[in-house]
Amino acid sequence: MQVGDLAFFYHSNTKPPGIVGLMKIVASNVVDPTQFDVNSKYYDSKSTTESPRWQTVTVEFERDFGQIISLEQLKQTFNGDELLVVKKGNRLSVMPVAEKVAKKNPDYD
Repeated sequence: MQVGDLAFFYHSNTKPPGIVGLMKIVASNVVDPTQFDVNSKYYDSKSTTESPRWQTVTVEFERDFGQIISLEQLKQTFNGDELLVVKKGNRLSVMPVAEKVAKKNPDYD
């Protein structure tokens, strides 16, 4: 992801799972500090400060959608080629969303 990209805020561990808002990427290629913390579940013994293996992004709140756009609603609106999150078994955390797909959301400006 690049600075300026927009991203959905997606709750995956809720009932129902779905998109609840929008955020903007304000920094990319940020070294993830949890990889060095031996007390973190994300600790990576192969990662060093000289050669980190994990990067993250910094995000900024853009807006709340006011109500969840459930995974079920997304499946009714998009196919797996348009929006990868609706593809059965897909567990991607970061994926591109085409602008024409984003514009199908009534909250898109």
